[in-house]
Amino acid sequence: MSFTLPGSRFRVRVPVRFGVPVLLFAFAAAAHAEVTRVEVLKRSDLSYAGYEKLEGRVYFAVDPAGRRNAVIVDLDAAPPNAQGRVEFSADFYALRPKTGGNGVAIVDVVNRGNRVTRMFNRVTAGSDPDVGDGFLLRRGFTVIAVGWEFDLPAGGGGLRIQAPAAQGVTGIVRTLIEVDRRAPTYRLADDVPAYAPSDPDGPDSVLTVRDRLSDAPQTIPRSQWRIAGDAVSLDGGFEPGRVYEAAYEVANPPIAGLGLAAVRDIASWAKHSADAVTPAKYVYAFGQSQTGRFLREFLYLGFNADERERLVFDGVIAHIAGAARIDINRRGSTPTAGNAFVGTFPFADRADRDAVTGATEGLLENDRARRHQPKLFLTNSSVEYWIDTGRAAALVHTTPDGMRDAALGDNVRAYLFAGAQHTPGPFPPPAAGRGQQRANPLDYTLSLRALLVALDRWVREGTAPPPSRHPRLADRTLVRAQDLAFPAIPGVQSPRAVAPGRRAFNGLLPASGGEGAVQPLLVSQTDADGNEVAGIRLSEVAVPLATYTGWNFRNPEIGGTARLVGNTGSYIPFARTQAERDARRDPRPSIEERYPSRGAYLAKVREVTDALVRDRYVLAEDVDTVVNRGYEHWELLTRTTTTSASAR
Repeated sequence: MSFTLPGSRFRVRVPVRFGVPVLLFAFAAAAHAEVTRVEVLKRSDLSYAGYEKLEGRVYFAVDPAGRRNAVIVDLDAAPPNAQGRVEFSADFYALRPKTGGNGVAIVDVVNRGNRVTRMFNRVTAGSDPDVGDGFLLRRGFTVIAVGWEFDLPAGGGGLRIQAPAAQGVTGIVRTLIEVDRRAPTYRLADDVPAYAPSDPDGPDSVLTVRDRLSDAPQTIPRSQWRIAGDAVSLDGGFEPGRVYEAAYEVANPPIAGLGLAAVRDIASWAKHSADAVTPAKYVYAFGQSQTGRFLREFLYLGFNADERERLVFDGVIAHIAGAARIDINRRGSTPTAGNAFVGTFPFADRADRDAVTGATEGLLENDRARRHQPKLFLTNSSVEYWIDTGRAAALVHTTPDGMRDAALGDNVRAYLFAGAQHTPGPFPPPAAGRGQQRANPLDYTLSLRALLVALDRWVREGTAPPPSRHPRLADRTLVRAQDLAFPAIPGVQSPRAVAPGRRAFNGLLPASGGEGAVQPLLVSQTDADGNEVAGIRLSEVAVPLATYTGWNFRNPEIGGTARLVGNTGSYIPFARTQAERDARRDPRPSIEERYPSRGAYLAKVREVTDALVRDRYVLAEDVDTVVNRGYEHWELLTRTTTTSASAR
């Protein structure tokens, strides 16, 4: 059966599969129809009134000779269709208002197939994962997600792309192997399920080991290890805490860079196609961690212009990406598993000369990206300044050598959530796990919500957003790690000896972008409590009951105690009383020495948060949530009977 959509000149076929109607939206935009078909397989109402969810597949066809596609590695090795275009498809998901809405779609750049805009809705256990507290829905946003990762495990439920293979070519795949307990074998399918070794015993099969990522890798003799199927085995087993890296040859690898085109074209379709099922006047992108790095790669390679040279994203939030990008546009790339290092020049948005390569480039100031720049927020936690994989967030706002502060473009803002870890840990914080300290529960999501509102107003109304807040060399709030004024807290390993990261590969620049060059390790200076002094200082840091850090060393039980636990910070509570502090020999004043009462403490929490509201780093509607968390934290650490916050 078929029907015509209201206001549309195209027919929609509705086949029936297993008794369920499937909507097929076919587009007749001839030579430039990058989105050729959208297949809605499931349609359902949300628990939030007035919204519905669409799930299905989207089909693409891109021109391999097109200027905007020329950067995609191995696209010329894909089999073309009769029109000379390369076809592929991906999973599709959308939340949309049935009527009205604010005219803005947010493209949720999924992380390992999972949606990341849930962070704005503060989805918690037991709440509707598509709704949470309804923050985005109350404001009328449409949310769109499309699969872009080819290397997700099958059957995991995440959004995936079906990328064509590069025919007749071979490549080298590299994957890290890290274990917390001695293990005789390691399954490659756990990290790189899309790649089977084409010649396991060939000369390109190499296994190396090092104690820290920054160390030079040592090659393990070929006689001591082997690949059988998807398993790597090592005589004596893999040791906990050490870093192994396996490399091997693969044939006909998937063209991973088409994931960039999928995100570009679904956004352009929503924005520019009169027949989009998720129409929008403005389109923003949000990516978190892996997908924050995706967005930095997306912008650098010029994907913010579609095949017809139209602006794609009006606004972008590249969250907790540091100064890094993603391994997606390379033969044998591993976008989901990742690599040892991810920090790639250029780091900052504006062009600057790089002494390592001699190149002058910027993330946005290069010939591919310069003419199609979005409003860009670069938001980071403390982890992205500290982590040893080369995210080196300070390089977002310094020169490439880390010697001078660098000015951001007029369309760019950079924000540090002071003292936060990569994503907030649970509260109350559980006992220490893989790290020596408990994971950091500092919750910056309410501030992130305020920044989204600010970005929206900047794009739609022209209202300038809050000023950047990050540490700076000029006022000595940005320092070398070895110059950190962190206190000597008993039982807490000093972070001053954390090893810096190294640069990753950039095939578009001389000397592979300076691959392997050591990056400067610059971090936010701390006060006498060990809390960071620069950035957006939320109440947990400005009115502290604990020390919050962006680093946490590995627990001796899992080995490698000189290394950091990935993406994890530390939570180190203050002593409750002066007597407890003296017994511990803790240099930090106790809770009773700082605050005469719970009421006095909460008054300061509200005062700090009200100031953040005035400066637009927190929304007025979220102040009570902040104060309630302060109440719960006080009760937790002072060991009094916890009652409802509303009963204060």
